[in-house]
Amino acid sequence: QVQLVESGGGLVQAGDSLRLSCAASGRTLSSYAMSWFRQAPGKEREFVAGINWRGSIRYYADFVKGRFTISRDNAKNTIFLQMNSLKPEDTAVYYCAAAPSLSGLRGDYGYWGQGTQVTVSS
Repeated sequence: QVQLVESGGGLVQAGDSLRLSCAASGRTLSSYAMSWFRQAPGKEREFVAGINWRGSIRYYADFVKGRFTISRDNAKNTIFLQMNSLKPEDTAVYYCAAAPSLSGLRGDYGYWGQGTQVTVSS
């Protein structure tokens, strides 16, 4: 069993940066691929970025390429999402999730955090 807790969300202005963290407990994160998803009001939860267990492969949704960076520190059982050049359309609840292998499909992830709110004002 893996418990995931996100932090780092908040209210920022367009163009600002935020760094989200996801801390795991229960089992070591080094066994899992990890991803960030987000869900805006009235919309489906969507894939944002993912990283394999080793940190050697990263996938990004087109709408965040060049602005967001996913990373992990297996020694600290934590993953991160550095978000730069934030836009109002990035406003959403951001969730981290764990899966046996890297995937962009929501259904492949068995462990989810509770989410952290990111609000970007124009």
